[in-house]
Amino acid sequence: MADSLDLASPKSVAAAALACLDLTELGDAATEAATLDLVDRSTTAHGSTAAVCIWPRFVAAARARLGAGAPVRIATVVNFPSGDLPVGEVVAQTSQAIADGADEIDLVIPYRAFIAGDEQAVRDMIAAVRAAVPAPARLKTILETGELKDPALIARASAIALEAGADFIKTSTGKVAVNATLEAARIMLEAIRRAGGKAGFKPAGGIRTVADARQYFALCEEIMGPGWISPETFRFGASGLLGDIVATLEDRSSGTGAEGY
Repeated sequence: MADSLDLASPKSVAAAALACLDLTELGDAATEAATLDLVDRSTTAHGSTAAVCIWPRFVAAARARLGAGAPVRIATVVNFPSGDLPVGEVVAQTSQAIADGADEIDLVIPYRAFIAGDEQAVRDMIAAVRAAVPAPARLKTILETGELKDPALIARASAIALEAGADFIKTSTGKVAVNATLEAARIMLEAIRRAGGKAGFKPAGGIRTVADARQYFALCEEIMGPGWISPETFRFGASGLLGDIVATLEDRSSGTGAEGY
C-alpha cells in the first residue's frame, strides 16, 4: 500500500487512510447498538478499516457480529481513560477482553505517576499487560501526550513503552483537552526510528479530514521513509474521519473540510 501512496492525490491518501483506520466509538454514552452500527460501517464499498476500537463491554457482541476470520480487527481499551487503575485490575480487564475476542489492546499508561517521576510504574504496567496479550494479539500503549506536554517526557515515555514491548505507541485517549498533534507525532516517530522502526504509531483524537491524514502521512515519510506506512505500522484513531474518506473516494464533499485539501 505505502509504495503506491501519492501524497499529492486526495484519493490515494483517502484509500491509505481507510486501510489504516481504527474506527472508534468510545463515547461515554456509547451503546451496544451504536457499537454494532460502527462495526457495520467499518466495511465500505471501498474496502475495510483496519480495526474498530470500542469499549471492552461490547467486544463479545462485536466479535459475534464480525465472525471469525474477519478482516476488521477488534481493538479495545484498558486502564482507560484515567490511567490510574491498579495493575491487577488492568490485567483482568485485558484477559477478559482477549477471551471475548479482542485482537488488540490499547493500554493507557499510568501517565500521572510518570509525570510525578515514577518511571517504574509505567514499566510494571506495560510488562504485566504485555504478558496478558498473547500473539498474534497486539498491544498499543497510550501515552496521553497532551497531558505529558514536555517533549522530553513524551520522548522518554515513548522509549520506555517500546523497551517494554509495546507493538504500537499511541498519542492520546481523545478524552483530554489536547490530543494528537504533529509535534508529539514527530517525537514519537523519532523514538520508533531510534528503536529500529519496527513498532507502530497511532495518532488519535481530532483527526477528522483527509487533509489531516495527509499531514501525518507526510511526517511518517519524512522520518521513517517511503514504504513504511501500512496497517501493520500505522493507525489513525478516529470516529469522524471515515465520512471524509468515503466522500473523497466518491468525489463529493463531506462538509468536514475535504475541499481544503
